[in-house]
Amino acid sequence: MKPEILVMAPSPSPAVMAQFDVHFTCHHVWRLPADEHAAFIATVGAGVRALATTGTIGMDAALAARLPRLELVAVNGIGVDAVDFELTRARGIRVTNTPGVLTDDVADLAVALLLAAARRIPALDHYVRGGQWQARVPLQPARTLRGKTAGIYGFGRIGKAVAQRLAGFGMALRYFQPNVVAATDVPRSASLLALAQESDYLVVCAPGGAATRGMIGPAVLAALGPQGTLINVARGSIVDEAALVAALAAGTLGAAGLDVFANEPEVPVALAALPNVVLTPHVGSLTVETRHAMGQLVIDNLLAHFAGAPLLTPVQ
Repeated sequence: MKPEILVMAPSPSPAVMAQFDVHFTCHHVWRLPADEHAAFIATVGAGVRALATTGTIGMDAALAARLPRLELVAVNGIGVDAVDFELTRARGIRVTNTPGVLTDDVADLAVALLLAAARRIPALDHYVRGGQWQARVPLQPARTLRGKTAGIYGFGRIGKAVAQRLAGFGMALRYFQPNVVAATDVPRSASLLALAQESDYLVVCAPGGAATRGMIGPAVLAALGPQGTLINVARGSIVDEAALVAALAAGTLGAAGLDVFANEPEVPVALAALPNVVLTPHVGSLTVETRHAMGQLVIDNLLAHFAGAPLLTPVQ
């Protein structure tokens, strides 16, 4: 008899979705309207042994309470801050995620946002499409990367990949995270505030969760300054969004490029209205190749668990 799986969201990879139904008895919550999810889970939850979820959806106590036989939470994504680890530890539930396979695409998007914000690409696109070029409307100069300093907050796989890419643009590099990273020639700043003071561009690659919530606040934004640019491809919770909007509107921060937000998919109207910010809808890993690899890793972790083999990418 196939193990029962609760699937919270689909993979864009048809091959991954086919494997779900080959190997498991799947209960696809995502196929139903949101207001029917609770009732559906109540009818199938007693038999569910694994949860296939995402970094954004995660698993809270209310959902776990409906899954008394739950053994594994397989997160399709690198972020696990939406998983209740106190609960999973208490119940002996294993947790996996999908690190490594999304590193390059997320790093690529971080650099793309940095370039788009620095060179004002969305504004220039609007300038051409709106006929301002033909009308000879004066243009505001953009900012260069060469010779500037990129500070990276969070120097794990993605942070290091961002640094490698930005070095190719002739940028100086610095990083900060609480623990010192071995085997790197990138200097570590004394603090996050010092990193902002020493940087022209600040790229956020740190993990989400209570430890980093609101860490990019008024003081850090002020230290980055009116010529500075903030890039966030990590978690919206790391940035004080109200402070960011205020700094961008007042000109005490130069620009921002954001792929993540505090209350996704809601984006503050005031933020979306600003001309000095580039916005993308949490798509750092959204390529055909990477989303397939992420989904395949979810499948492989599920298969390993039910075969009694070691998990490929355990978090807990």
